[in-house]
Amino acid sequence: MQNPGGTMNDLVYLASRSPRRRELLIQIGVIFQLLNFRGPPREDAEIDEAVLPGESGRDYAGRVARAKAEFGWKLVAERRLPALPVLAADTTVVAQGRILGKPVDREDAAAMLASLSGRSHLVLTAVALRHAGGMEFALSESEVHFREIGPEEINNYVASGDADDKAGAYGIQGMAARFIPEIRGSYSGIMGLPLYETATLLSRLDTSR
Repeated sequence: MQNPGGTMNDLVYLASRSPRRRELLIQIGVIFQLLNFRGPPREDAEIDEAVLPGESGRDYAGRVARAKAEFGWKLVAERRLPALPVLAADTTVVAQGRILGKPVDREDAAAMLASLSGRSHLVLTAVALRHAGGMEFALSESEVHFREIGPEEINNYVASGDADDKAGAYGIQGMAARFIPEIRGSYSGIMGLPLYETATLLSRLDTSR
């Protein structure tokens, strides 16, 4: 997939299945192609999404984003594709010191949302850009506050499917926006790809190659 109306000269591979990340890249005029992995990231040993003992949210997001970009770069070589930069990202939610990844099922999603109710939490999105000159990296950190949400609201939201496959079991760009009176940080970062940080990494390409 490419954005023919893009304004940036550099073409990159996007190592992500997220439609939100595709939309965000198009928003800032980045021309890209999708780089498909063999299967879901959790099936690739190179991209271990399990939280390591004692690993912080910042370290976790950074490690996974770098692993995705590095694995994408490896696939580019294996498939004999043009050696274009590989862009990858990882978003994680940290609440009360606990890392909340993507829910394993809807019961897990409901439990995550209940733990976020009436509290503030961090959303960390790491961006990694692997290219011939090495690895570029940035981390976006935002604070999100949830109002109190009751069990019925949680169940209805989870049943809608909007919580599926999202870190922390919600997407700020969807129906969960009604739970959020305040954020501090990057809205696009909370969505899954901080645009300022991403554009900054891409701007370094000409000098890094």
